[in-house]
Amino acid sequence: MASKKQNYDDSSITMLKGAERVRSRPAVMFGSDSIEGCEQSVFEILSNSVDEAREGYGDEIIITVLTDGTISVEDSGRGVPLDYNETEGKYNWELVYNELYAGSKYNNNEEGANYKFSLGFNGLGAAATQYASEFMKVQSYRDGEVLEINFKKGYSDGELTKRPLGRKEKQHGTIVTWKPDIDVFTDTNIPKVFFETMLERQAVVNAGLTFRFRWQLSEGGYDEKEYVYPEGIADYIERVTGGKYFTPIQLWKIETSGRDRPDKPEYSLKAEISFCFSNEVNMIEYYHNSSYLEYGGSPDRAVKTAFAFAIDKYTKQQNKYNKNESKISFSDIEDSLVLVINSFSTQTSYANQTKLSISNEFIYQALCEFMKQNLEVYFAQKPAEADKIMAQILVNKRSRESAESTRINLKKTLTSASEVTNRIEKFVACRSKDKDKRELYIVEGDSALTSCKLGRDAEFQAIIPVRGKTLNCLKCGYDRIFKSEIIVDLLRIIGCGAEIKGKSKSSSGKDFSLEALRWNKIIICTDADEDGFQIRTLILTMFYRLLPTLIKEGRVFIAESPLFEITSGGNTYFAYDEKEKVEILEKLGNAKYVLQRSKGLGENEPEMMWQTTMNPATRRLIKICEADKAQTDYIFETLLGDDLVERKEYIARNGKYYIKDADV
Repeated sequence: MASKKQNYDDSSITMLKGAERVRSRPAVMFGSDSIEGCEQSVFEILSNSVDEAREGYGDEIIITVLTDGTISVEDSGRGVPLDYNETEGKYNWELVYNELYAGSKYNNNEEGANYKFSLGFNGLGAAATQYASEFMKVQSYRDGEVLEINFKKGYSDGELTKRPLGRKEKQHGTIVTWKPDIDVFTDTNIPKVFFETMLERQAVVNAGLTFRFRWQLSEGGYDEKEYVYPEGIADYIERVTGGKYFTPIQLWKIETSGRDRPDKPEYSLKAEISFCFSNEVNMIEYYHNSSYLEYGGSPDRAVKTAFAFAIDKYTKQQNKYNKNESKISFSDIEDSLVLVINSFSTQTSYANQTKLSISNEFIYQALCEFMKQNLEVYFAQKPAEADKIMAQILVNKRSRESAESTRINLKKTLTSASEVTNRIEKFVACRSKDKDKRELYIVEGDSALTSCKLGRDAEFQAIIPVRGKTLNCLKCGYDRIFKSEIIVDLLRIIGCGAEIKGKSKSSSGKDFSLEALRWNKIIICTDADEDGFQIRTLILTMFYRLLPTLIKEGRVFIAESPLFEITSGGNTYFAYDEKEKVEILEKLGNAKYVLQRSKGLGENEPEMMWQTTMNPATRRLIKICEADKAQTDYIFETLLGDDLVERKEYIARNGKYYIKDADV
């Protein structure tokens, strides 16, 4: 029986009061009621300390996190006012920590304001975080006194206390200690990496301000780190790139004022813009009033417009476009661009309290025009650097266009799996349609195909042979790769497309779909000899170049083949290496045995193939993993790519380890 609905009348409208305005709806203030919202609450308290330091009060902020989740932020500012406010008729601790939209930063666009460029802006952060805390203690050191107020579950816990400063105590500053409330947030276990990332970003955009981070260890003591960038964003770019750039780091500064609309008040803007171009690193980050703008907004629009305009204009002036060639887009630029903008304004239109984007029209216009003009001057004064930039962006552009053309053609070639199964020569399908059970064996040649076909479980195991050696996909362009019948057939059978990458990372993987993968496991099965190892390596190279996600997802395997067969007393034992051979012979003791090198896959009996290579209960599979991506990239590119010099050096260093009986 349905419950009776309450009447909807004049008495149905209610209002949340006090702490419940935040505790019952934390996502309104913090953007989420999960760990992201809890992290935002930390940033709100830190913001107030950063604002003090930016105004010249203190050059160090200490952040401490205890094992029980208690957090402390200590600054050396002026000390937050907590005493009685005659104008408002309330204590300041009530206004700052119990009232939303109460603070000292609303008049920052006026002459003589306490905070001109403030990160804390709406008068919400301190009160909202207090309301969302299990407890909070605020200690203010100012005017020769220590003032302290405590809160519990959003409400004051006792009266404001005062005492004279001790001789050795700090003379000014604020310490806020609190514990996010699990009754408010679904998760309060803030990871260490959040604090590290947040504090590094704050050090980047607050040049010279030191952030000391103390993370309490469960075994006792603290893991302590310090974050400081004396030269700000230019230092940061130097660190991020590791000096790997082909144009020097630029640092431009602008300070101006303007309006978002003619009828709106004028406000101040200042910004630093630092950038360089690199073939190995790309990164674009925006900060406004010390807050990291994850989604950018106005500065992001300005960068995209200005850089695309200026580089396109220079390319036209130098007559570097081919006839009827399309113009450069920002996607071609961003793959080689390392840029940080650190801006401040006395009025800011944030997307919401979490401050992930700004929408000020004047900020967009001012930054856009400033960058257009300065890029034009830069290109005129440094033509050699301008030519390098233009040449690389054209390479990016043409690579992207070539990759897009290849994707379109490949999509036509790789028709749906249901249409190709019967068209691919010598492909042996399985009966099951369950993608979670099906296995695809990639085997070496027709003879291995026959042995595997007779030894498999036809319910879930399919087989495709590779005839001869496949292309080295790291040394061939896409045009040649996709003319290879072997590779195209493999991609058709695998079913998920290919990850074709142009120079622009934003264009990669558009026609790849992991959901379309037709197999739970893809198993490479080759002979345990030099030819087999070479074929295996070339197939793995194909996966590395065209289907790296399948390696990352753990879908690619190698079937181990035994090296030795040992027959004794009617039983056959298989050894996969020399060590196992010795162990088996030791177990046989004085029994007679016959030892022989294992045959190639094509010579094996079906029963042996099933037992050693295809039976899930007895076979041995090696999962291909990307345990160390950087090392994986290095090995593939060095041994199979085009860097001949590095390959020679690698062989000179390591060749002795692969020569049988070498004196090492």
